[in-house]
Amino acid sequence: MVNVGVDLHKTQFTVCARRNGEQKFGKFTTQEEGYQEFFAHVSAWQEDGEEVRVAVESTGNTRYFKNRMEDAGLEVKVINTLKMKVVNESVKKTDKHDAATIAEFLEKDMLPEAQLCSRESEQLRRLLKVRTSLVKTQTVLKNQIHALISSEGLEAVKSGALQSKKGRKEVLNALNQCENGLVAQPLLEMLDRLEQNVNSIEKQLRTMVKGDRTVELLMTIPGCGEICSWTIRAYTDDIKRFANPKKYTSFAGLAPWVQNSNETIRHGKITKRGPKELRTALVQVVMGLRRMKAKTFTWHLVKRYDLLKQSKGSGKAIIATARKVAVIIWHMLTREEMFKLERVTDPKLAKKAQNMRKTMGEKVEEPQVEKREKPVKAKCSRKKIKTPGVAREKKKNVG
Repeated sequence: MVNVGVDLHKTQFTVCARRNGEQKFGKFTTQEEGYQEFFAHVSAWQEDGEEVRVAVESTGNTRYFKNRMEDAGLEVKVINTLKMKVVNESVKKTDKHDAATIAEFLEKDMLPEAQLCSRESEQLRRLLKVRTSLVKTQTVLKNQIHALISSEGLEAVKSGALQSKKGRKEVLNALNQCENGLVAQPLLEMLDRLEQNVNSIEKQLRTMVKGDRTVELLMTIPGCGEICSWTIRAYTDDIKRFANPKKYTSFAGLAPWVQNSNETIRHGKITKRGPKELRTALVQVVMGLRRMKAKTFTWHLVKRYDLLKQSKGSGKAIIATARKVAVIIWHMLTREEMFKLERVTDPKLAKKAQNMRKTMGEKVEEPQVEKREKPVKAKCSRKKIKTPGVAREKKKNVG
């Protein structure tokens, strides 16, 4: 067995090969010539009857390197850098030393592995990141235009005028009268172009997720729109790699850190170790549930949010509810089931709300609440035999 540790960089990669207790080092470029030179060494090892496996840290070009190695028939393990403190916090930080450390841990099967997402999920993430950048740029431009409107005292301009082309045209006409049209015109033109780019990206995203079962299931959650469902789909990738909902919430960075030592137990803030975009999407789902309070106020989830908000504050209440939403999503995607209202609704409160609406004359749809039948207790066939008490026995003896 030849265990190869790789310290990968943008222009080159350093290799340490451990074979029969011996170490050999090499340095190759990330161009085609460098890969072919490395594959020549691999072919020589394989001709000697050796099995070759490679370990590399997770960096920007790890996916391309992994694909090249797998095309050559090599087993590749990607290292989770957050758990590999031996390399990150090493006193002797050189390429050779890092590659040797990786090869040594690979030989002992002690490497913490990281799983790369699929190509489809990676493409979804890239498009979502570009869309987020464009939306942030739109917000900056709109703030500049609003500041210009306020400086001119144009109170007649509506606050949401910049959301449509007709409204932006009215803003430009109003600023032209104040001799500030040349200042606002390039900003408004940039807004038009950005809006077109955002629409084209969203169209491409809809095409990519068309027929995706995960997105269809996520869209059944009230308050979860297209952007949230796309984001959760992209950053969750395969739900089967999470054995239980706790691991999924930990992956999202919503689990609190714990420090247990002897008799001291401490719990802190959430770890925030997972993808930021996934946490943001889960929080947006919670805010969507709060905006639909007329439909969701009978939910156990929302009632618990209200109680936590009174005692802990809105921030902690939102995070705690987002963690509960992550658990619900894990169960939905694992079982491939749609969102079921009866599992989160309080039937007594729902019936009370229904009666109140009927008294107000509103048309109310009958809630489909699952009725849970009480288990029937089997009657015991044994007859109870009354035993005489102690006082009765004494009375009989005396009489």
